[in-house]
Amino acid sequence: TGTYRNISGNLALAYGLIAAGRQADLPLYLGSYPITPASDILHELSRHKNFGVRTFQAEDEIAGIGAALGAAFGGSLAVTTTSGPGVALKSETIGLAVSLELPLLIIDIQRGGPSTGLPTKTEQADLLQAMYGRNGEAPVPIVAPRTPADCFDAALDAARIALTYRTPVFLLSDGYLANGSEPWRIPELDQLPDLRVQFAAGPNHELADGTEVFWPYKRDPQTLARPWAVPGTPGLEHRIGGIEKQDGTGNISYDPANHDFMVRTRQAKIDGIQIPDVEVDDPAQAKTLVLGWGSTYGPITAAVRRLRTAGRPIAQAHLRHLNPFPRNLGEVLKRYDKVVVPEMNLGQLATLIRAKYLVDAHSYNQVNGMPFKAEQLATALEEAIDA
Repeated sequence: TGTYRNISGNLALAYGLIAAGRQADLPLYLGSYPITPASDILHELSRHKNFGVRTFQAEDEIAGIGAALGAAFGGSLAVTTTSGPGVALKSETIGLAVSLELPLLIIDIQRGGPSTGLPTKTEQADLLQAMYGRNGEAPVPIVAPRTPADCFDAALDAARIALTYRTPVFLLSDGYLANGSEPWRIPELDQLPDLRVQFAAGPNHELADGTEVFWPYKRDPQTLARPWAVPGTPGLEHRIGGIEKQDGTGNISYDPANHDFMVRTRQAKIDGIQIPDVEVDDPAQAKTLVLGWGSTYGPITAAVRRLRTAGRPIAQAHLRHLNPFPRNLGEVLKRYDKVVVPEMNLGQLATLIRAKYLVDAHSYNQVNGMPFKAEQLATALEEAIDA
């Protein structure tokens, strides 16, 4: 029950970003360069200045994310929207955001690649780019919506992670979700998460001589997030930049042990992000699991329904969080004799699953610029069950 409206993925994503800004009680800043199929989000957000939204159409992709990261430093909920080619250009600044440890949402509405590729066709082949496409050890959390309406909740979830853990976060949608639409139940305001954060307001460390000082890289013991100090706050002046920081003080450091510690700490911060366990739909104790992510949810679900109607048992699980993976994923995968991973790429999630969990995951791939069809997937999954 509730009030429903029809909504596209990009519109739901824009509304989710606005809601995140309101729930965090922060101004929302979008630094973006128009690119198919992400431009709708820039168009929509530019209409909502009354909700504290500021949009900047930059001269190029690099300027867009640079402005957004600057807005994050200034205390805004900062967002940049793009597609795969733009992520390639933004990768240096994403690495800078990892080093600065500031919240930043990178919205990648994936399309066919490589290079200019197929601007108006769908694909989900940017997963490994989002996971690893930066120099050095630069871990970034990844969130992927499953349906057009789910883009709203995914935007809120990505904002929660970015704000709580002071990190850039990838949201991987694609052209199929962006332009697809479905009924969306308008949420009640009291059901939305509280995303408010506390800015640093004063000194947070006492030196041996009793002097109280501000250490910009003194971490929260639970989240490992550093304090967020807005420029202009008296006594909280601090240095930022891409050169390695000394733990705690944030001063430039070339110390080998410190670099080792900071690299491992940044990774531990991402590994420790709190996300829900993956849920498995397995009413008949099947021996084959179909594992998906992103926009394959619709056709996988339809294919699974067809197989079960025909009396073929099959289990289904779908990932929203791709970095870090859900805590229980390894245990879930080991329950099944066969794991099939349908993807609109050449097997990127399957590669990650095989590497991390040593599971013989089987890929079923399609890269023709179109989404899977339920009948096609049902045939492939039935063959996997019988193999």
